[in-house]
Amino acid sequence: MKRAEPRPDKVAAIESIRDKLERSKAVVLTDYRGLNVKATDELRRRLRGAGVEFQVVKNTLTLRAARQVGLEELERYLEGPTAIAVAYDDPVTPAKLLNDFTREYRQLEIKGAVVEGRVVGPEDVRRLAELPSREQLLAQVAAGLQGPMRGLVFVLGATLRSLVYALDAVRRQKEEAAGA
Repeated sequence: MKRAEPRPDKVAAIESIRDKLERSKAVVLTDYRGLNVKATDELRRRLRGAGVEFQVVKNTLTLRAARQVGLEELERYLEGPTAIAVAYDDPVTPAKLLNDFTREYRQLEIKGAVVEGRVVGPEDVRRLAELPSREQLLAQVAAGLQGPMRGLVFVLGATLRSLVYALDAVRRQKEEAAGA
């Protein structure tokens, strides 16, 4: 029996998911069962505002795309209805937003994720959500670098002040010697 050629729409869907898996910093898989339309719209609005795509996907097509990019272990998270949140810039953002959303809407469940090309479970996604954002980390690094520089400026300033005081003392001594 000859195998039928895959339909063009399915091939395109697999290609699209494969592209997302390859290009993204993070893809978080969720089970959205139980969310009403209002809650789903609110979730999409929050994610979109942070530059995160949210899309309902078919598990079989997602699994085929995952296998094409060497992420076979993603299969264990592809059961039941699945929607993916895709972030191209910051892997922490979708984890934070979805984790916060699950506190508000208990129906949303985080299944797992692909972070920087590695498959992780729901607990790892929650730990990732607790990390500071990229901007916060950069601010902390900048503050850490600024501290030693501030100290160096203070030490150099103190040395210069001491030199100025010494030169002023020598000047006064010479003036006193010249006046006497």
